[in-house]
Amino acid sequence: MTPPDILYAVCVLLLAYFVRGISGFGSGLIAVPLLALRFPLPEVVPFMLISDFSASALVGGITFKHVAWSEIRRLLPLSLVGVVVGTSLLVSLSPTVLLTILALFILAFALRSLLLKPGAFKPVATAWAYPAAFTGGAVGALFGTGGPPYVIYLSHRIEDKSMLRATLSGLFFMEGLIRIVTFLIVGLLHGSEVWLNCLYAAPIILAALYAGSHVHARLSNSQMTQLIGLLLLVSSASLLLKAWI
Repeated sequence: MTPPDILYAVCVLLLAYFVRGISGFGSGLIAVPLLALRFPLPEVVPFMLISDFSASALVGGITFKHVAWSEIRRLLPLSLVGVVVGTSLLVSLSPTVLLTILALFILAFALRSLLLKPGAFKPVATAWAYPAAFTGGAVGALFGTGGPPYVIYLSHRIEDKSMLRATLSGLFFMEGLIRIVTFLIVGLLHGSEVWLNCLYAAPIILAALYAGSHVHARLSNSQMTQLIGLLLLVSSASLLLKAWI
């Protein structure tokens, strides 16, 4: 990579994992579309898979005792099916199609984050776990950013903030492990370059997570949701430009 490429990647990772440190999720949603503007998507996705898996282990390792494991057990089986489907599409679809699907997906979640009005907590039926798990696994394998379906479902099942944060970290850890195994089987993680890049990025990610965790208490959930929504809108527009211009 050229020095401008390295500087760009560092800035994106700092932003993405700063947000992850604050909210417990969102690093892939921010980093994948922004990194895909400058680097090939099939290289970005494995890199973010390993980075997010490590971040989930780091953030969730201290709080796994607060995880709602019953919810994770409900989500994991169809997540595995989704990962297999998404991985097969990743190695067969054209870059333009992949980038367009990703941009539209990010746009939909951004608009939801910006337009949804907060209200009283109303738990949804457990049946919604199955479409959330399948789409989360498939989108995660395709783009390294399967968080939104999981976040939408679990945020309507778990009201306690600390339990929600811990459950998301536990789920992303388990689902990331499944994706790593699947990517190894199809050969997407066989090269040494992706592992070296993750090693080089580790200090940047750690610093951003640490900084974000200190800001966490100062922002309300609604403020954080609005901030992520704005960032995703910019990412989605940029990604569509890259796909078609």
